[in-house]
Amino acid sequence: MEITEVRIFPTGEGRFRAYVTVTLDHCFVITDLKIIRGPRGHFVDMPYRIGRDGQRREIVSMISTDARNMLEEKVFAEYEKITGESLTRRKLP
Repeated sequence: MEITEVRIFPTGEGRFRAYVTVTLDHCFVITDLKIIRGPRGHFVDMPYRIGRDGQRREIVSMISTDARNMLEEKVFAEYEKITGESLTRRKLP
C-alpha cells in the first residue's frame, strides 16, 4: 500500500488543526481524517461514527503502529509544507 496523495484543509480552530483526505494507490480515498493537538502532541484522528449506544466507532482503523507512523509522517509533512507550522508528534507506545 502506498499513500499517493495527501490533501490538507486547515481550520485554524484551536486544538483541531485540519481536515485531511488521503488517497491510497491512486484508487482508494479516505476522507474526514483530522489533525488534533492533544495533551501529549499532535495526532491524526481517524474517521468515526457515534453508535446508538453513544460510543465512538472508527470507520477506518490502523492495525499496526508502523502503519500509523507512516500515515502520520506523510500527513504531518504535507501539513507543514502547506501551513509552514511545525507539529509535535505524540509518542506512540
